[in-house]
Amino acid sequence: MRALMPLLLAMFLALWGAIAQAQELAVRDEDDSLYSFWEDAASRAEQRIDTADDTSTEDLETLRQRLATFRGEFDLARQANSARIATIRSQINALGPVPENGEESPEIAATRAELAGQFDDLQAPILAADVAFRRADGLINEIDTILRERETRRLLSLGPSPLNPKTWSVAFGDTERILRDLGDDLSGIANTANQRQLRNNLPLVALLLVISLTLIVRGRVWAGKAVNFMRRFGGRGSGVWSFLVSLLRIILPLSGVYILAHAILLTARFGDTIEELIALFPVWGLLLLGFRWLAERLFAREEDDAVICLTPEGRRAGRFYMFVLSVLFLSHGLIAVLFDLEQAAPETLAVIAFPIVVLFGFVLFPMGFMLRKYDLTDESEEAEDHAQKAGVGRVIRFFGLILIAVSVIAPSMTAIGYAEAGNAMLYPTILSMLVLGLVMVLQRFAADVYGLITGQGVEARDSLMAIFAGFVLVLASLPFLALLWGARVTDLTELWRRFLDGFEIGGTRISPSDFLTFAIVFVIGYTVTRLLQGTLRTNVLPKTRLDIGGQNALISGIGYVGIFLASLIAVTVAGVDLSAFAIVAGALSVGIGFGLQTIVSNFVSGIILLVERPISEGDWIEVGGQMGVVKHISVRSTRIETFDRTDVIVPNSDLIAGTVTNYTRGNTIGRLIVKIGVAYGTDTKRVDRILREIANAQPMVLNNPPPNVVFMGFGADSLDFEIRAILRDVNWILSVQNDINHEIAARFTEEGIEIPFAQRDVWLRNPEVLQTGSDKSE
Repeated sequence: MRALMPLLLAMFLALWGAIAQAQELAVRDEDDSLYSFWEDAASRAEQRIDTADDTSTEDLETLRQRLATFRGEFDLARQANSARIATIRSQINALGPVPENGEESPEIAATRAELAGQFDDLQAPILAADVAFRRADGLINEIDTILRERETRRLLSLGPSPLNPKTWSVAFGDTERILRDLGDDLSGIANTANQRQLRNNLPLVALLLVISLTLIVRGRVWAGKAVNFMRRFGGRGSGVWSFLVSLLRIILPLSGVYILAHAILLTARFGDTIEELIALFPVWGLLLLGFRWLAERLFAREEDDAVICLTPEGRRAGRFYMFVLSVLFLSHGLIAVLFDLEQAAPETLAVIAFPIVVLFGFVLFPMGFMLRKYDLTDESEEAEDHAQKAGVGRVIRFFGLILIAVSVIAPSMTAIGYAEAGNAMLYPTILSMLVLGLVMVLQRFAADVYGLITGQGVEARDSLMAIFAGFVLVLASLPFLALLWGARVTDLTELWRRFLDGFEIGGTRISPSDFLTFAIVFVIGYTVTRLLQGTLRTNVLPKTRLDIGGQNALISGIGYVGIFLASLIAVTVAGVDLSAFAIVAGALSVGIGFGLQTIVSNFVSGIILLVERPISEGDWIEVGGQMGVVKHISVRSTRIETFDRTDVIVPNSDLIAGTVTNYTRGNTIGRLIVKIGVAYGTDTKRVDRILREIANAQPMVLNNPPPNVVFMGFGADSLDFEIRAILRDVNWILSVQNDINHEIAARFTEEGIEIPFAQRDVWLRNPEVLQTGSDKSE
């Protein structure tokens, strides 16, 4: 049995190697077939690009999509075996460089050769995939360039002018033909087959008509009653309830329009054009209802619900303009679909669409002036309740200026014959206005939801969360705005792919996933650091003998070390190679040494203060002529609160390199000196005894060492004494000095001891001069 074990093991290893080799050959065969197929597809793509003038835009888009599929496959292939390659590279680096003389042990040389062979074998398919990827990417860029040039030529092309009388005859002929065809389709409805279909479906059609008309007519009324009912629940959530219920004003009537279109289609068999128009009823209904809903949110009748704060007349005009815009959009869509289905001539489209463009201009011009009248000075107490700050007001006024410009330029370009350019300016502007209006409405809704959750109510509309929600919504709207202004979906996907690929700095590629990993790890480390600081501050350190200053220094040090470690770990986990930044870091160190030496000095001094602790938070110090209590020590500066309740920010380098008086370093015991003078002739022993009694009577004065009274000497006007006493808490020095002075004044008055004040005799050298001057004046 023991003899069979090596044989079985050898057979198992051989079988395993055969399986692995077969899988590798299968992968190679698959890759070979992919690359051979790619070579054929790339060659045909290059031929079609060379003859792009004979290739339609749709064919180029299809070709681009196929090339993008290939590029995705090659991009995945470029990332294959990355972990294995990194392992082999680390093994090769561990062997070290080849000696200069080329002599090394046979074992190391063999290992190096084997690893180099494995590295080349793994690197070869990656290099092939990279070459194919770059070729596919280049072909895609060529197709994108061709498509952009075509779009540019289309926008700048000069078409038929609607003001040219020669185009009118063509337009009238096409219009007559289209109306005649519609009439024929309608006249053919009343045939026997349609009558039989109507009789069979009459009960269902009648039921659907009743339901649809009820929803269309009564839907908005029911939604309004729901709003009034929800308002009874209070003010804090009224904004949320009114928004949610207002959606019923779209959902209920739109459901009725959809049911109506279905009921009409059940009545008879229509022509293709009429059926297409009826099928678009829900789309047009959504257009009308959406415009009206947005107008009622932006220019609400109630001032508290209005997103854009205008006067009642301004809001009424805004709702009217939005209604007219919806009707014009409906007319434009109806004409575009109808004349496209009937294959009308370009002259017909130019003549028929021109009046609608002019009407758009007539609506946008006063609407722009209305937005330009948005008063920035109205940001008063009432305006603050609507969260309409100056920044939003400036954006609204700027957009009003754009509407005025477009209302004049777009009809003028259409009249000349540049209808494509005029339409590319007019309709994206209006749709962008709708998108930005929707962003403002959704931001208000997000702020109301936040106010409902936090209990802040309408005050949440001015909160930082509301601003953040608006920022996120604006970012989310950017792709839609780009599509409105002519960007293709492929352009956005290409931009997104490049964004996901990241960018390369110093040989290190940084992608959004790296940023996300860095942010998550750093937030986790930062949170753990703050939790540790909080636990030490509230539960651990108060139970130790460490003083308050030491506790604050320890907590601050842990915070700085924790944030540094969180940043370092986040960078490492994200896979950023810090060695690539060595040269940049060296250059920055030189710049820091020369340009930021003061900041670095303060930073180092702050670390010394936290470690050495010559001063601590809560100490009473005097530095640079400023006296106060240390409130906070950071790595750059220290905040001192003076006795005037003002904050003084002192650079840490001044505390380390300068002279600092710390009155409470280590303990709060300090000395008080009170100076007093008595008149000449007073019994000095008696004064000494009285002052000792006064000092000993103070509860803040220590008995060990006892207070002392010193006869300082003979002054110019008095006999000078000093009371020198040690206080338990030097922070009470002014209060104790005040009490001692009051007691000295009272006892000296009681004992008849005089406190002298300075007296001076004035001697005149020549009084006769003053007398002579007085006589002359008389």
